[in-house]
Amino acid sequence: MKKMLDINQLKFDEKGLIPAVVVDAITKQVLTVAYMNKESLEISMKEEMTCFWSRSRQELWRKGETSGNRQHIVSITADCDGDALTVVVEKDGPACHTGEESCFFQPVWQSESLNEFSLQQLYGLLEGRKEEKPEGSYTTYLFEKGIDKILKKVGEESTEVIIAAKADDRKETVYEIADLAYHVMVLMVQMGISCEDVHRELASRHIIDHKVKQEKMTK
Repeated sequence: MKKMLDINQLKFDEKGLIPAVVVDAITKQVLTVAYMNKESLEISMKEEMTCFWSRSRQELWRKGETSGNRQHIVSITADCDGDALTVVVEKDGPACHTGEESCFFQPVWQSESLNEFSLQQLYGLLEGRKEEKPEGSYTTYLFEKGIDKILKKVGEESTEVIIAAKADDRKETVYEIADLAYHVMVLMVQMGISCEDVHRELASRHIIDHKVKQEKMTK
């Protein structure tokens, strides 16, 4: 583990503030940009929840104090110059006062040749397919057929991954893994299992002593 930076080494501006870019630990989405002073940073570190300095009200404010949408801090990292922070959090609810998950939801420009993609976005698309059921959609077909059909496809795609990997065909294996991931996510949506649920399960395993876990798995 890297040595922790002393907060006295941070470069607060002439008003005693430092910008804090808040990032979702699971989706990696930027949630908001706020400001901290030394006191709010110390409170954030002590309580392990975000506390900022309101420039408009000129007072400390703990995120979620009234809304309940608290942000539990995973890590705080300074940039190379020590004059800005990223604060990685797990949130209890929307980050924006408008009810949006992130304060950044108003597109200004989008490349026609490059596209953003994340598993979270795919999950949202699949949720939309389940609710709207557009005609002619393969995803709609799966949801209409129900859990048995979805499970059958997950099994079939798992077998395809094994066959491709056994043949040492990297390109085909990548293709089949993508198919498997898609069908597993359809299953997740069908069962109401979110990406966050899986992320937290994996994170909980990460902190378990590997030797102990390995021993349990071999018994």
